[in-house]
Amino acid sequence: MNFLNYYNHHKNIRFDSFKLALLEANNRKHKIIVETGVSRGKQKFWFFTKINWKDGMSTMIFSDYVKEVEGHMYSCDINNRSIVNAKKFVKKNLDFVTFVNEDSLKFLKSFNKKIDFLYLDSLDGQMENANEHQLSEIKIALPKLKKNSLVLLDDKGTKTKLSAKYLLENNYKIVNETNEQILFSL
Repeated sequence: MNFLNYYNHHKNIRFDSFKLALLEANNRKHKIIVETGVSRGKQKFWFFTKINWKDGMSTMIFSDYVKEVEGHMYSCDINNRSIVNAKKFVKKNLDFVTFVNEDSLKFLKSFNKKIDFLYLDSLDGQMENANEHQLSEIKIALPKLKKNSLVLLDDKGTKTKLSAKYLLENNYKIVNETNEQILFSL
């Protein structure tokens, strides 16, 4: 898991959370990651996109993980431009990632595999109905999660209130909690 060192950047405030989550995923032999909301990066001028460390660059780090474990990642986003940017960031791992340009709720409803690791990061936390949207995502995904799965919720507080409560009510436990994220497991 040496690839993790690349992401230990002083601006990556989510690094410790991602590192702990992926080390735990590796201990559990997780191979299937589902991510809602891709790494968009930062627009530089009108044609150039660069890494935005403040966002954590989840798509990149997860794609490196699934390559390492010979797994696969399924990542959806409603914004096609964001997917185009994310594909640039993970170009060396494209064989291990399937991108879907679709609303996360539709994507999760039609997803027909069991999920090892679920990362919910669609909608920015300040958007209206972000809490309700994330709750809908977890309600759809819950029956598709494996017994030893991990669920990582992003934007703690701004959109995790309802989904965190729902997971706790469904016997999930908090494995790790930071200012930005909450990691759950059964």
